[in-house]
Amino acid sequence: MFPKAPDTHKPNKPLIPNGLGVIYVLASATYLFLLHWGLEPSQVEASNNVSPALTLAVCILFGGFMGLLDDWMDLRWRYKAFFPLIAAIPLISLAYRLGLRTSIATPIFGAIDFGDYYYFIILPLIVTVTTNTVNQLGGLNGLETVCPAIILTGTMAISGSNVILLCAPLIVWLLLAFFNFRGRIFVGNTGSFAIGMTLAAFAIISDLKSSLLISLLPYIFNSLLILLNYFFFRTKAHVSFDGEKLSSDHRRSLITLITRHRPLSERQVVVIISLSVAASTSAALVFQWLLL
Repeated sequence: MFPKAPDTHKPNKPLIPNGLGVIYVLASATYLFLLHWGLEPSQVEASNNVSPALTLAVCILFGGFMGLLDDWMDLRWRYKAFFPLIAAIPLISLAYRLGLRTSIATPIFGAIDFGDYYYFIILPLIVTVTTNTVNQLGGLNGLETVCPAIILTGTMAISGSNVILLCAPLIVWLLLAFFNFRGRIFVGNTGSFAIGMTLAAFAIISDLKSSLLISLLPYIFNSLLILLNYFFFRTKAHVSFDGEKLSSDHRRSLITLITRHRPLSERQVVVIISLSVAASTSAALVFQWLLL
């Protein structure tokens, strides 16, 4: 049913079913539609004329479509980097109608209020940065699924009543992560863009922007390494595989930084990066609890 792609970090490069992130997209959208129809109307004031469940469903569907389009056409980054701006439109409507805070708490400068600029600059920026940085950190079995699952779980733990929005989507994503970590499936760009959009949209709906940004620090660091090396030196990250371990001779991404002159197995690299994401997510939880 699904196209197959070679697992380049396995001996003989076996072909693995790719694009199974579409299962997450369809299951999540269906769950959110049913949630809106059966439970959510009692929680949202009719006068606001806005639905967090439907808004999140639209964002996930757009993220999945964007990833599917990239899988089909192999879009250049200069084009797909700005696609998430379109998905920010329903989030802008939701934030405005529900009167969400236009300020973002920072550890150093305290709360910074952006006023109307929050809706048209800060919010689209959060969506774009989150979606693209999550998509850029991948290429190893489990990396595209385990790390976002850690952030999603941490964000849900402090989201209050909004946790119901992602109960079923998290279960589906964890199932995909289990098989992806074992090298049985790939979620593809469909999955990575959809989960990135999920993280951004859910954090905005639950008013947890600061916690999301702290959790994403390893992702942001990875993207900065990639972009700085590309724009200033016109070089791309590359990791070598000798049949057993990964290694590199440069520092152009988080993966190459970890494996630079230190050969590691694929699972070791994934575990190291996952632990760094767990650490940043834990710091985000502590920061959020301090604000309460």
